[in-house]
Amino acid sequence: MTTPLLYFFILGDVLGAGVYVLVGNVAAESGGAVWVPLVVALGLALLTASSYAELATKYPLAGGASHYTTLAYGPFVGFFAGFCMLAAGVVSVAALARGFGGDYLSTFVSLPVALVAVLFLGALALLNARGISESTRANVVATVIEVGGLVLVIGLGAWVVVRGDGDVGRLTHLGTAQHSPAAAVLSGSVLAFYSFVGFETSVNVAEETRDPRRSYPRALFGALATAGVVYALVGAAASSAVRTSTLVQSSGPLLTVVEVAGGIPTRLFSVIALIAVANGALLTGIMSSRLAYGMARDGLLPRFLARVLPGRRTPWAAIATTTLLSLLLAVTGDVAALASTLVLLLLVVFFLVNTAVLRLRGDTVPHDHFTTPTVIALLGAASCVLLATQIEGEVWIRGLIVLVVGALLAGVASRGRQPK
Repeated sequence: MTTPLLYFFILGDVLGAGVYVLVGNVAAESGGAVWVPLVVALGLALLTASSYAELATKYPLAGGASHYTTLAYGPFVGFFAGFCMLAAGVVSVAALARGFGGDYLSTFVSLPVALVAVLFLGALALLNARGISESTRANVVATVIEVGGLVLVIGLGAWVVVRGDGDVGRLTHLGTAQHSPAAAVLSGSVLAFYSFVGFETSVNVAEETRDPRRSYPRALFGALATAGVVYALVGAAASSAVRTSTLVQSSGPLLTVVEVAGGIPTRLFSVIALIAVANGALLTGIMSSRLAYGMARDGLLPRFLARVLPGRRTPWAAIATTTLLSLLLAVTGDVAALASTLVLLLLVVFFLVNTAVLRLRGDTVPHDHFTTPTVIALLGAASCVLLATQIEGEVWIRGLIVLVVGALLAGVASRGRQPK
Protein backbone atom coordinates (compact mmCIF):
# COMPACT_ATOMS: atom_id res chain seq x y z
CA MET A 1 0.00 0.00 0.00
CA THR A 2 1.15 3.50 -0.82
CA THR A 3 0.55 6.36 1.59
CA PRO A 4 -2.49 7.72 -0.36
CA LEU A 5 -4.12 4.28 -0.51
CA LEU A 6 -3.55 3.74 3.21
CA TYR A 7 -4.95 7.22 3.88
CA PHE A 8 -8.20 6.38 2.08
CA PHE A 9 -8.37 2.98 3.76
CA ILE A 10 -8.21 4.57 7.23
CA LEU A 11 -10.53 7.41 6.23
CA GLY A 12 -13.09 4.86 5.06
CA ASP A 13 -12.87 3.09 8.43
CA VAL A 14 -13.32 6.30 10.43
CA LEU A 15 -15.91 8.13 8.34
CA GLY A 16 -19.14 6.24 8.62
CA ALA A 17 -22.45 5.72 10.24
CA GLY A 18 -21.81 7.25 13.66
CA VAL A 19 -22.21 10.88 12.69
CA TYR A 20 -25.39 10.10 10.72
CA VAL A 21 -27.04 8.89 13.91
CA LEU A 22 -25.40 10.68 16.84
CA VAL A 23 -25.41 14.41 16.03
CA GLY A 24 -28.71 14.82 17.85
CA ASN A 25 -27.46 12.88 20.88
CA VAL A 26 -24.33 15.04 21.02
CA ALA A 27 -26.53 18.16 20.84
CA ALA A 28 -28.57 16.87 23.78
CA GLU A 29 -25.39 16.77 25.87
CA SER A 30 -23.54 19.85 24.61
CA GLY A 31 -26.15 22.30 23.34
CA GLY A 32 -26.02 24.07 19.99
CA ALA A 33 -22.20 24.12 19.75
CA VAL A 34 -22.12 20.52 18.49
CA TRP A 35 -18.82 21.11 16.70
CA VAL A 36 -16.95 21.71 19.98
CA PRO A 37 -17.16 18.16 21.43
CA LEU A 38 -16.44 16.81 17.94
CA VAL A 39 -13.19 18.79 17.82
CA VAL A 40 -12.31 17.78 21.39
CA ALA A 41 -12.98 14.13 20.55
CA LEU A 42 -10.66 14.47 17.55
CA GLY A 43 -7.88 15.77 19.79
CA LEU A 44 -8.35 12.90 22.23
CA ALA A 45 -8.39 10.35 19.39
CA LEU A 46 -5.12 11.77 18.02
CA LEU A 47 -3.42 11.18 21.38
CA THR A 48 -4.17 7.46 21.31
CA ALA A 49 -3.55 7.28 17.56
CA SER A 50 0.01 8.44 18.26
CA SER A 51 0.57 5.41 20.49
CA TYR A 52 -0.88 3.12 17.82
CA ALA A 53 1.49 4.74 15.28
CA GLU A 54 4.51 3.80 17.39
CA LEU A 55 3.39 0.24 18.04
CA ALA A 56 2.25 -0.42 14.46
CA THR A 57 5.58 0.74 13.02
CA LYS A 58 7.61 -0.94 15.75
CA TYR A 59 5.76 -4.26 15.35
CA PRO A 60 4.43 -4.13 11.75
CA LEU A 61 3.56 -7.84 11.80
CA ALA A 62 1.57 -7.57 15.02
CA GLY A 63 -2.11 -8.31 15.48
CA GLY A 64 -3.30 -5.11 17.08
CA ALA A 65 -4.06 -4.18 20.68
CA SER A 66 -4.22 -7.78 21.87
CA HIS A 67 -0.71 -8.49 20.60
CA TYR A 68 0.77 -5.25 21.93
CA THR A 69 -0.66 -5.74 25.40
CA THR A 70 0.45 -9.39 25.43
CA LEU A 71 4.01 -8.24 24.75
CA ALA A 72 3.75 -5.59 27.45
CA TYR A 73 1.77 -7.33 30.18
CA GLY A 74 1.39 -11.02 29.33
CA PRO A 75 -1.41 -13.30 28.06
CA PHE A 76 -4.02 -12.31 30.67
CA VAL A 77 -4.09 -8.65 29.67
CA GLY A 78 -3.63 -9.55 26.00
CA PHE A 79 -6.73 -11.75 26.03
CA PHE A 80 -8.65 -9.16 28.03
CA ALA A 81 -7.86 -6.47 25.42
CA GLY A 82 -8.89 -8.79 22.59
CA PHE A 83 -12.15 -9.63 24.36
CA CYS A 84 -12.93 -5.93 24.85
CA MET A 85 -12.37 -5.36 21.13
CA LEU A 86 -14.73 -8.23 20.35
CA ALA A 87 -17.38 -6.94 22.76
CA ALA A 88 -17.04 -3.43 21.32
CA GLY A 89 -17.77 -4.79 17.85
CA VAL A 90 -20.91 -6.56 19.08
CA VAL A 91 -22.12 -3.39 20.82
CA SER A 92 -21.38 -1.27 17.74
CA VAL A 93 -23.53 -3.51 15.53
CA ALA A 94 -26.36 -3.24 18.08
CA ALA A 95 -26.16 0.57 18.06
CA LEU A 96 -26.20 0.68 14.25
CA ALA A 97 -29.16 -1.72 14.15
CA ARG A 98 -31.18 0.70 16.26
CA GLY A 99 -29.96 3.61 14.15
CA PHE A 100 -31.13 1.80 11.01
CA GLY A 101 -34.64 1.55 12.43
CA GLY A 102 -34.95 5.27 13.16
CA ASP A 103 -36.14 8.26 11.15
CA TYR A 104 -34.14 7.38 8.03
CA LEU A 105 -36.10 4.15 7.56
CA SER A 106 -39.41 5.76 8.56
CA THR A 107 -39.16 7.89 5.41
CA PHE A 108 -40.21 4.70 3.59
CA VAL A 109 -42.02 2.61 6.19
CA SER A 110 -42.94 2.92 9.86
CA LEU A 111 -42.04 -0.16 11.91
CA PRO A 112 -41.14 -0.78 15.57
CA VAL A 113 -37.41 -0.31 16.12
CA ALA A 114 -37.12 -3.69 17.85
CA LEU A 115 -38.72 -5.46 14.88
CA VAL A 116 -36.41 -3.65 12.47
CA ALA A 117 -33.42 -4.67 14.59
CA VAL A 118 -34.46 -8.34 14.39
CA LEU A 119 -34.94 -8.24 10.61
CA PHE A 120 -31.85 -6.09 10.00
CA LEU A 121 -29.49 -8.24 12.07
CA GLY A 122 -30.96 -11.43 10.63
CA ALA A 123 -30.32 -10.20 7.09
CA LEU A 124 -26.77 -9.16 7.99
CA ALA A 125 -26.09 -12.57 9.55
CA LEU A 126 -27.27 -14.36 6.39
CA LEU A 127 -25.10 -12.14 4.20
CA ASN A 128 -22.17 -12.68 6.52
CA ALA A 129 -22.66 -16.47 6.49
CA ARG A 130 -22.93 -16.50 2.72
CA GLY A 131 -19.44 -15.05 2.50
CA ILE A 132 -19.11 -11.30 2.11
CA SER A 133 -16.18 -10.10 0.04
CA GLU A 134 -14.50 -7.10 1.63
CA SER A 135 -13.08 -5.95 -1.69
CA THR A 136 -11.40 -2.59 -2.01
CA ARG A 137 -13.78 -1.59 -4.77
CA ALA A 138 -16.90 -2.20 -2.65
CA ASN A 139 -15.43 -0.30 0.29
CA VAL A 140 -14.47 2.63 -1.93
CA VAL A 141 -18.01 2.83 -3.33
CA ALA A 142 -19.54 2.75 0.16
CA THR A 143 -17.08 5.37 1.41
CA VAL A 144 -17.81 7.67 -1.52
CA ILE A 145 -21.56 7.40 -0.83
CA GLU A 146 -21.08 8.11 2.88
CA VAL A 147 -18.76 11.07 2.32
CA GLY A 148 -21.03 12.38 -0.43
CA GLY A 149 -23.93 12.45 2.01
CA LEU A 150 -21.89 14.36 4.59
CA VAL A 151 -20.66 16.89 2.03
CA LEU A 152 -24.28 17.36 0.92
CA VAL A 153 -25.32 18.15 4.51
CA ILE A 154 -22.52 20.71 4.82
CA GLY A 155 -23.62 22.41 1.60
CA LEU A 156 -27.29 22.39 2.53
CA GLY A 157 -26.58 23.78 5.99
CA ALA A 158 -24.60 26.63 4.45
CA TRP A 159 -27.45 27.29 2.00
CA VAL A 160 -29.98 27.56 4.82
CA VAL A 161 -27.77 30.14 6.54
CA VAL A 162 -27.14 32.12 3.34
CA ARG A 163 -30.83 32.43 2.54
CA GLY A 164 -31.48 33.75 6.05
CA ASP A 165 -33.32 30.81 7.61
CA GLY A 166 -30.48 29.59 9.82
CA ASP A 167 -28.94 30.90 13.03
CA VAL A 168 -25.15 30.80 13.36
CA GLY A 169 -25.55 32.10 16.90
CA ARG A 170 -26.40 28.57 17.99
CA LEU A 171 -22.79 27.60 17.23
CA THR A 172 -21.68 29.39 20.40
CA HIS A 173 -24.41 27.98 22.66
CA LEU A 174 -22.47 25.57 24.87
CA GLY A 175 -24.17 23.91 27.85
CA THR A 176 -27.63 22.69 28.76
CA ALA A 177 -29.96 22.87 31.72
CA GLN A 178 -28.27 19.75 33.08
CA HIS A 179 -24.64 20.53 32.14
CA SER A 180 -22.37 23.53 32.56
CA PRO A 181 -20.28 24.42 29.48
CA ALA A 182 -17.28 22.41 30.69
CA ALA A 183 -19.40 19.40 31.64
CA ALA A 184 -21.27 19.69 28.33
CA VAL A 185 -18.02 19.45 26.37
CA LEU A 186 -16.85 16.36 28.25
CA SER A 187 -20.23 14.64 28.16
CA GLY A 188 -20.69 15.39 24.46
CA SER A 189 -17.15 14.24 23.71
CA VAL A 190 -17.93 10.74 25.02
CA LEU A 191 -20.58 10.32 22.32
CA ALA A 192 -18.56 12.23 19.70
CA PHE A 193 -15.62 9.88 20.33
CA TYR A 194 -17.73 7.09 18.83
CA SER A 195 -17.54 8.82 15.45
CA PHE A 196 -13.74 8.54 15.39
CA VAL A 197 -13.33 4.88 16.30
CA GLY A 198 -12.18 2.60 13.52
CA PHE A 199 -8.64 3.92 13.19
CA GLU A 200 -7.44 1.24 15.61
CA THR A 201 -8.17 -1.55 13.10
CA SER A 202 -5.77 -0.05 10.55
CA VAL A 203 -2.76 -1.51 12.41
CA ASN A 204 -3.55 -4.83 10.73
CA VAL A 205 -2.45 -3.48 7.32
CA ALA A 206 0.74 -1.79 8.52
CA GLU A 207 2.81 -4.73 7.26
CA GLU A 208 1.39 -4.24 3.76
CA THR A 209 2.50 -0.61 3.61
CA ARG A 210 5.57 0.65 1.78
CA ASP A 211 7.94 2.13 4.37
CA PRO A 212 5.52 1.87 7.35
CA ARG A 213 7.64 4.20 9.48
CA ARG A 214 6.84 7.14 7.19
CA SER A 215 3.60 6.10 5.51
CA TYR A 216 1.54 4.82 8.43
CA PRO A 217 1.78 7.88 10.75
CA ARG A 218 1.15 10.28 7.86
CA ALA A 219 -1.87 8.35 6.63
CA LEU A 220 -3.25 7.82 10.14
CA PHE A 221 -2.98 11.42 11.32
CA GLY A 222 -4.07 12.77 7.93
CA ALA A 223 -7.18 10.59 7.82
CA LEU A 224 -8.18 11.48 11.38
CA ALA A 225 -7.66 15.19 10.71
CA THR A 226 -9.76 14.99 7.55
CA ALA A 227 -12.54 13.17 9.39
CA GLY A 228 -12.38 15.76 12.17
CA VAL A 229 -12.79 18.65 9.72
CA VAL A 230 -15.71 16.93 7.98
CA TYR A 231 -17.42 16.10 11.28
CA ALA A 232 -16.97 19.61 12.67
CA LEU A 233 -18.45 21.11 9.50
CA VAL A 234 -21.35 18.65 9.60
CA GLY A 235 -22.03 19.52 13.24
CA ALA A 236 -21.86 23.24 12.49
CA ALA A 237 -24.13 22.88 9.45
CA ALA A 238 -26.73 20.86 11.36
CA SER A 239 -26.73 23.17 14.38
CA SER A 240 -26.94 26.41 12.40
CA ALA A 241 -29.68 25.11 10.09
CA VAL A 242 -31.91 23.31 12.63
CA ARG A 243 -33.06 24.26 16.12
CA THR A 244 -31.19 22.37 18.82
CA SER A 245 -34.41 21.02 20.32
CA THR A 246 -35.37 19.58 16.93
CA LEU A 247 -31.98 17.90 16.50
CA VAL A 248 -32.22 16.37 19.95
CA GLN A 249 -35.60 14.79 19.22
CA SER A 250 -34.57 13.27 15.86
CA SER A 251 -33.05 9.82 15.38
CA GLY A 252 -32.14 10.95 11.86
CA PRO A 253 -30.72 14.42 12.55
CA LEU A 254 -29.03 14.93 9.20
CA LEU A 255 -32.28 14.11 7.42
CA THR A 256 -33.81 17.03 9.30
CA VAL A 257 -31.20 19.33 7.72
CA VAL A 258 -32.21 18.07 4.27
CA GLU A 259 -35.89 18.64 5.05
CA VAL A 260 -35.26 22.20 6.26
CA ALA A 261 -33.08 23.06 3.25
CA GLY A 262 -35.42 21.61 0.65
CA GLY A 263 -34.49 20.92 -2.95
CA ILE A 264 -33.19 17.40 -2.28
CA PRO A 265 -35.62 14.46 -2.06
CA THR A 266 -35.60 13.25 1.52
CA ARG A 267 -35.89 9.67 0.33
CA LEU A 268 -32.66 10.02 -1.64
CA PHE A 269 -30.76 11.17 1.42
CA SER A 270 -32.40 8.48 3.55
CA VAL A 271 -31.06 5.88 1.13
CA ILE A 272 -27.56 7.34 1.51
CA ALA A 273 -27.82 7.26 5.30
CA LEU A 274 -29.20 3.72 5.36
CA ILE A 275 -26.35 2.55 3.11
CA ALA A 276 -23.86 4.15 5.49
CA VAL A 277 -25.43 2.51 8.54
CA ALA A 278 -25.84 -0.90 6.89
CA ASN A 279 -22.31 -0.91 5.50
CA GLY A 280 -20.85 0.00 8.88
CA ALA A 281 -22.86 -2.70 10.63
CA LEU A 282 -21.96 -5.34 8.04
CA LEU A 283 -18.22 -4.66 8.13
CA THR A 284 -18.20 -4.52 11.93
CA GLY A 285 -20.23 -7.74 12.08
CA ILE A 286 -17.74 -9.48 9.80
CA MET A 287 -14.85 -8.30 11.97
CA SER A 288 -16.55 -9.40 15.20
CA SER A 289 -17.51 -12.86 13.97
CA ARG A 290 -14.04 -13.50 12.50
CA LEU A 291 -12.39 -12.32 15.70
CA ALA A 292 -14.60 -14.65 17.76
CA TYR A 293 -13.85 -17.49 15.33
CA GLY A 294 -10.09 -16.85 15.53
CA MET A 295 -10.09 -16.74 19.33
CA ALA A 296 -12.11 -19.98 19.46
CA ARG A 297 -9.75 -21.66 16.98
CA ASP A 298 -6.83 -20.67 19.23
CA GLY A 299 -8.57 -22.14 22.27
CA LEU A 300 -9.32 -18.77 23.88
CA LEU A 301 -13.12 -19.06 23.50
CA PRO A 302 -15.40 -22.14 23.45
CA ARG A 303 -14.54 -24.46 20.55
CA PHE A 304 -18.15 -24.35 19.40
CA LEU A 305 -17.51 -20.88 17.96
CA ALA A 306 -14.93 -22.32 15.56
CA ARG A 307 -17.50 -24.35 13.60
CA VAL A 308 -17.84 -23.43 9.92
CA LEU A 309 -20.28 -24.18 7.12
CA PRO A 310 -19.12 -27.24 5.13
CA GLY A 311 -19.31 -25.56 1.73
CA ARG A 312 -18.57 -21.90 2.22
CA ARG A 313 -16.28 -22.30 5.25
CA THR A 314 -17.81 -19.26 6.92
CA PRO A 315 -17.90 -19.34 10.75
CA TRP A 316 -21.63 -19.83 11.20
CA ALA A 317 -21.45 -20.44 14.97
CA ALA A 318 -19.50 -17.24 15.62
CA ILE A 319 -21.81 -15.30 13.30
CA ALA A 320 -24.93 -16.63 15.03
CA THR A 321 -23.57 -15.98 18.53
CA THR A 322 -22.34 -12.42 17.89
CA THR A 323 -25.59 -11.63 16.06
CA LEU A 324 -27.74 -12.87 18.95
CA LEU A 325 -25.71 -10.83 21.42
CA SER A 326 -26.07 -7.73 19.24
CA LEU A 327 -29.81 -8.36 18.99
CA LEU A 328 -30.15 -8.65 22.77
CA LEU A 329 -28.37 -5.33 23.20
CA ALA A 330 -30.32 -3.65 20.40
CA VAL A 331 -33.72 -4.45 21.91
CA THR A 332 -32.71 -3.47 25.45
CA GLY A 333 -30.74 -0.24 24.95
CA ASP A 334 -30.97 3.01 23.03
CA VAL A 335 -28.41 4.36 20.56
CA ALA A 336 -26.79 6.79 22.99
CA ALA A 337 -26.38 4.17 25.74
CA LEU A 338 -24.97 1.61 23.31
CA ALA A 339 -22.55 4.15 21.83
CA SER A 340 -21.37 5.07 25.33
CA THR A 341 -20.90 1.37 26.17
CA LEU A 342 -18.80 0.94 23.04
CA VAL A 343 -16.69 3.95 23.98
CA LEU A 344 -16.21 2.60 27.52
CA LEU A 345 -14.90 -0.73 26.20
CA LEU A 346 -12.55 0.98 23.76
CA LEU A 347 -11.32 3.37 26.44
CA VAL A 348 -10.15 0.34 28.41
CA VAL A 349 -8.30 -0.94 25.34
CA PHE A 350 -6.86 2.49 24.51
CA PHE A 351 -5.64 2.96 28.09
CA LEU A 352 -3.81 -0.36 27.89
CA VAL A 353 -2.30 0.57 24.51
CA ASN A 354 -1.11 3.98 25.72
CA THR A 355 0.59 2.45 28.73
CA ALA A 356 1.96 -0.50 26.71
CA VAL A 357 3.90 1.98 24.57
CA LEU A 358 5.85 3.14 27.61
CA ARG A 359 6.32 -0.35 29.04
CA LEU A 360 7.76 -1.58 25.72
CA ARG A 361 10.26 1.27 25.36
CA GLY A 362 13.00 -1.08 26.57
CA ASP A 363 12.23 -3.58 23.81
CA THR A 364 14.46 -2.70 20.87
CA VAL A 365 13.79 -3.75 17.27
CA PRO A 366 16.23 -3.86 14.32
CA HIS A 367 14.45 -1.20 12.27
CA ASP A 368 13.47 2.45 12.60
CA HIS A 369 9.97 3.25 13.78
CA PHE A 370 7.79 6.20 14.73
CA THR A 371 8.17 7.27 18.35
CA THR A 372 5.47 9.19 20.15
CA PRO A 373 6.61 11.66 22.82
CA THR A 374 6.26 10.23 26.31
CA VAL A 375 4.02 13.10 27.37
CA ILE A 376 1.61 12.31 24.50
CA ALA A 377 1.29 8.68 25.59
CA LEU A 378 0.69 9.81 29.18
CA LEU A 379 -1.92 12.32 28.03
CA GLY A 380 -3.54 9.60 25.94
CA ALA A 381 -3.86 7.35 28.97
CA ALA A 382 -5.12 10.25 31.10
CA SER A 383 -7.70 11.18 28.44
CA CYS A 384 -9.11 7.65 28.59
CA VAL A 385 -9.57 7.97 32.35
CA LEU A 386 -11.11 11.43 31.96
CA LEU A 387 -13.67 10.30 29.37
CA ALA A 388 -14.50 7.20 31.42
CA THR A 389 -15.48 9.42 34.36
CA GLN A 390 -18.07 11.12 32.14
CA ILE A 391 -19.91 7.92 31.27
CA GLU A 392 -23.25 7.50 33.04
CA GLY A 393 -23.74 5.03 35.85
CA GLU A 394 -26.23 2.87 33.92
CA VAL A 395 -23.70 2.45 31.12
CA TRP A 396 -21.01 1.55 33.63
CA ILE A 397 -23.20 -1.20 35.07
CA ARG A 398 -23.63 -2.81 31.65
CA GLY A 399 -19.99 -2.26 30.80
CA LEU A 400 -18.72 -3.71 34.07
CA ILE A 401 -20.64 -6.92 33.41
CA VAL A 402 -18.81 -7.27 30.10
CA LEU A 403 -15.46 -6.40 31.68
CA VAL A 404 -15.92 -8.95 34.50
CA VAL A 405 -16.81 -11.68 31.99
CA GLY A 406 -13.74 -10.73 29.97
CA ALA A 407 -11.51 -10.88 33.07
CA LEU A 408 -12.86 -14.32 34.05
CA LEU A 409 -12.32 -15.70 30.55
CA ALA A 410 -8.87 -14.10 30.45
CA GLY A 411 -7.99 -15.88 33.68
CA VAL A 412 -9.04 -19.26 32.24
CA ALA A 413 -7.31 -18.63 28.92
CA SER A 414 -4.04 -17.38 30.42
CA ARG A 415 -3.92 -20.28 32.89
CA GLY A 416 -4.26 -22.68 29.98
CA ARG A 417 -1.24 -21.04 28.37
CA GLN A 418 1.05 -21.29 31.38
CA PRO A 419 4.05 -23.56 30.76
CA LYS A 420 3.64 -27.03 32.30
